[in-house]
Amino acid sequence: MNLIRINFYKFFFISTFTLLFCFAANQASAATAEDLDQDSAQALQALYRVNPAAAAISKQAKAILVFPKVVKAGLVFGGSYGEGVLMKDGHVTDYYNTVSASWGWQIGAESYAYVVFLMNDKSVKYLNKSKGWEFGVGPSIVVVNEGIAKNLSTTTMKNDAYAFVTDQEGLMASLSFEGTKISRIKR
Repeated sequence: MNLIRINFYKFFFISTFTLLFCFAANQASAATAEDLDQDSAQALQALYRVNPAAAAISKQAKAILVFPKVVKAGLVFGGSYGEGVLMKDGHVTDYYNTVSASWGWQIGAESYAYVVFLMNDKSVKYLNKSKGWEFGVGPSIVVVNEGIAKNLSTTTMKNDAYAFVTDQEGLMASLSFEGTKISRIKR
């Protein structure tokens, strides 16, 4: 009896995770490269309007990764997926995806945009040469919230990359362990 119950729970969680992740991947992918370029430009401009620190940082950045729509969903197991662009000197040079998997106490779904400002040649080179940038490995990255943004200036920026999360929609309650990987894709 217990073995049947355990197998049922495994099946339930794996099925739920698969369905949620497929839904998230479908919702986050852009139809064409042109759509992704346009959505990324709009997401970047929206960030600059609501966060002047991001606009200031962009002037110092060597490159900017923009993910205009990332969809995250989970029920114990979860995941997120989104596609974005790498911009240098205001022009799209490459396309990337962002994928994460998580487990722990979580339920719900949400979408958001995020922008990563690559501040030096080291971080751009790492992104180009690696088979995917795993957050927490490689160049140092700071996720910027309102408190950090107020204290950032050209003299205090010492990290390799700064990430801003914006346009959050939906409801996601989570207390989970998560890993995010950014990889180049062909368009």
